[in-house]
Amino acid sequence: MPTSTSTLKKIGRLDRPDNAGSAHMFQNPLLERLSRTHISVPITLFFLVSTVCIYYALTITTISFGVGILVLLVGIFVFTFVEYMMHKYFFHMEPDTPVKDKLQYSVHGVHHDYPRDKDRLAMPPIFSIAYVLVFYFVFTLIMGDYALYFLPGFLIGYSSYLGVHYIVHAYQPPKNIFKVLWINHAVHHYKDPDVAFGVSSPLWDYILGTMPKK
Repeated sequence: MPTSTSTLKKIGRLDRPDNAGSAHMFQNPLLERLSRTHISVPITLFFLVSTVCIYYALTITTISFGVGILVLLVGIFVFTFVEYMMHKYFFHMEPDTPVKDKLQYSVHGVHHDYPRDKDRLAMPPIFSIAYVLVFYFVFTLIMGDYALYFLPGFLIGYSSYLGVHYIVHAYQPPKNIFKVLWINHAVHHYKDPDVAFGVSSPLWDYILGTMPKK
């Protein structure tokens, strides 16, 4: 179950007056520093990994470039669904035990408390590296050499999510069709955390009925 509006209000995540500042999560200064990262770090990592994968896909496999591009696009599409499901069911899980409460707050609740904290809009580099390794081995196990195209697509989707999430929190909304991303995420943060789980795309919110009411 996603975290309800009443639960977030009760623990102060919707009624903070300005949502400014930054949480101090660890007493150890090294751990505190490691809990922060600039948004460019994971995006750069994902770009480098994607470049290497595509290079090897082109040089050591017999997969045609056209098929590879199709697989890459499928990877992007699959990420949008993973993004939605992770945000709804993991980031907003009901914190009904002390362990789950600590996990939920550390992973995502702190972001709802301090949405303007630019250093905590992405997972620390060590987690990004771990994600890439897990994704690579799982995708390779499932689809063999096609993973060399699918993983870059998935990481492009992930990078798009990180980039959109950052600019939504760091900049004013544009006067174009992308404004809906700002509006939806603002509703999610400041009005109703049980809607608008898609950050980089509202696709699955439309399909699964969690678009904010106009």
